[in-house]
Amino acid sequence: MSDSYAPRIRAALPDDEEELSHLDRVTWSPLHAVMPQPQPPYPPFFTDRHAPGDHLVAELNRRIVGYVRLGFPTPLACNAHVRQIQGLAVADEVRGRGVGRALIRAAVEETRRRGARRLTLRVLAHNTPARKLYESEGFVVEGVLPEEFFLDGAYVDDVFMGRGL
Repeated sequence: MSDSYAPRIRAALPDDEEELSHLDRVTWSPLHAVMPQPQPPYPPFFTDRHAPGDHLVAELNRRIVGYVRLGFPTPLACNAHVRQIQGLAVADEVRGRGVGRALIRAAVEETRRRGARRLTLRVLAHNTPARKLYESEGFVVEGVLPEEFFLDGAYVDDVFMGRGL
């Protein structure tokens, strides 16, 4: 990745709502989405469950070109040492330029900073580009739910991946 494409990673702000909502809609794909394609009226991007502080954004030329959403896999106190990537999106026009990798690395650092011991995620088995990226950043397959989803006319496995911090 050349320096001209090195994204600036920062915490999301409430003012990012519209830009993130738009990015979320234009990057929707059956390759990674289990929810139907968003239709108007669009729900808010930030919610009680996913506040601005749960997101890191990637900027290029002062424009948001990606985000990663971090959350807890469960509300249980005994599971509070684990964080989970609960969303990752990169604008089509910057794919292949290291934006997703920069977001994953920032997520690892941020979850470590917050005291987590593990970072996990779920990815659809047919999403080969995402799986390769996660594997290259130290995530390993920890489990598979066969045919967990029926998407776009086919059954798709749900793959659990994780890594220590």
